[in-house]
Amino acid sequence: MVSLETTYLHFLNLFNSWIHSKQLVLNFYSADRQLLRVLGNTDLQVAIMVSNQEISHIASSQNASDEWVRTKILPFYPKTKFRFLSMGNEVLSYFSDEDKKTWLNLVPAMIRIKRSMNIMDVKKIKVGTPLAMDVLQSSFPPSNGTFRSDISDTVIKPLLSFLNRTRSFFFLDVYPYFPWSSTPSQIHLDYALLRKSNFTYTDPLTQLKYTNLLDQMLDSVNFAMEKLGFGDVRLLISETGWPSSGDIDQVGANVYNAATYNRNLIRKMTSKSSAGTPARPAAVIPTFIFSLYNENQKPGPGTERNFGLLHPNGTRVYDVDLTGKQTESDYDPIPLGTNNAPYRGKIWCVVARDREVSERELGDAISYACGQGNGTCKALQPGKDCYTPVNLVSHSSYAFSSYWKQFRSSGATCYFNGLAVQTTKDPSHGSCKYPSVTV
Repeated sequence: MVSLETTYLHFLNLFNSWIHSKQLVLNFYSADRQLLRVLGNTDLQVAIMVSNQEISHIASSQNASDEWVRTKILPFYPKTKFRFLSMGNEVLSYFSDEDKKTWLNLVPAMIRIKRSMNIMDVKKIKVGTPLAMDVLQSSFPPSNGTFRSDISDTVIKPLLSFLNRTRSFFFLDVYPYFPWSSTPSQIHLDYALLRKSNFTYTDPLTQLKYTNLLDQMLDSVNFAMEKLGFGDVRLLISETGWPSSGDIDQVGANVYNAATYNRNLIRKMTSKSSAGTPARPAAVIPTFIFSLYNENQKPGPGTERNFGLLHPNGTRVYDVDLTGKQTESDYDPIPLGTNNAPYRGKIWCVVARDREVSERELGDAISYACGQGNGTCKALQPGKDCYTPVNLVSHSSYAFSSYWKQFRSSGATCYFNGLAVQTTKDPSHGSCKYPSVTV
């Protein structure tokens, strides 16, 4: 039996031999003890995270904060090279009543964790909290960047004060892919991919000229911080990337675009002349690429499982030089993507045939799908149009398509724990017409 620790070490050594860079920091969304122990045997720097669920407890008790640092950091420090600590992940993007209580506990928890590290003489770890672009109420033009009114005074101002006082960074998850893919006819693809072109945008108020969408998004946050009196707080990109694959209805998610974006990103951020933004041209912006591995079991749209540089087995999705020294001509050519324009037509959601599935899995999935909505599986009843052929795959495909058609507008995806896949081939037969989504 191969131990988890051996597996960790195998992949970390594989990755360490690949990157040849002592500037690299690996960001983990937890503080796994075995992983942190293994990392102590490498030259890799480390960023770890306090989960969203732990924030309120830490905020309420210095003892709880001390215990977290004592158990999660001290056993491995300084052998494991901790660099950053994230308090939660996109905390301000969740809106339940309980989530809003966590908003108010965010900065107090950060203060307690920093105090705990000071008491225990843990040094050189910057504390921040990754936030998404939805913390902005306005982001266009960049000079109009403004934080949301529901968090500006109560959360963002105290956060910026803490970051300024501790000389830490505003951690930002920023993905040009998402604004581009939502309006691909309005934003030039080269502009989103950081590719040199004749397409530029000039902010009408500042007259600053933008050559890529990433800088435009970053400066909208810079201007928002400046409006609150904290123009000196530095940015850190806690997540960015581009998906190498996705569903049929997800435009531009292909290997060529993903490789182009990440290669250009690395060259930009490692360059002494272009690392900053038009508003802060001299800024050095620490940047985390999301992600190291494709998360092949992650639910949601197909893009969510395809942001990685590596496949789950450790092979590369595409070549990328993390030092930024390689030019585009140094790489082997990658075929151009074929989905850079939105698909227009009908899509069905059917059972995936590229993996083995058990009857129990399909049975659970069809029970769930048919139990939702009104008449989702009415056509599968005895005597109805889609009752035959009487087999689990056929009935499941109908149920998946029917469910997806009903609930796609409210966020449902064609996934079903990996059992389903989108198709443009109509699975209808005879008088049985499968429901479809038209995009």
